[in-house]
Amino acid sequence: MSALFHVLLIAAVVALVVVRQFTAQRIGDDKRWWVLPGILLIISARNDGALDPHHEALSALILGAGIVVGLVTGAGWGWTARLWREPDGSVWSRGTKGTVQVWVGGLTIRAALAGAGVLLGIHQGPAALTMSLAAMLLARGGVLSVRALRLRAQHGGPADGMPLRPAHAAWKGHA
Repeated sequence: MSALFHVLLIAAVVALVVVRQFTAQRIGDDKRWWVLPGILLIISARNDGALDPHHEALSALILGAGIVVGLVTGAGWGWTARLWREPDGSVWSRGTKGTVQVWVGGLTIRAALAGAGVLLGIHQGPAALTMSLAAMLLARGGVLSVRALRLRAQHGGPADGMPLRPAHAAWKGHA
């Protein structure tokens, strides 16, 4: 697939994710949270641009570091999101200021890795960034899924003790 396609795909996914993380999102019982990251991984793995054929070892190191940064950023994103349970039992999430800090930190480190690659003369195509993005979404989805399961197992109340909105009647006695 073309580099332009990857750039457009990355931009579309990032725009969707950023907009959605700061609006309340229902976390369903759906076990398919891994589908989008899986599709992104398949698309990026089919592209030959993840590794520079002239600097295979160094480009693999930078790719691996980018994936680790994606995993850590995604996990941090999942842990900093605020979760709460509605009276009907549904679980919702929304990003916080901590989420923004995790994103900025992850993007800064990812940019530094890309800069190091450029300084070392390593050329990696958009597939490397797509893999990092997929790892981030995978980690976020996993963390949110675990947190939502724990919250559903409880008998009401916010997941982290910090309600996003004023207390509901269902939260009385739990605050």
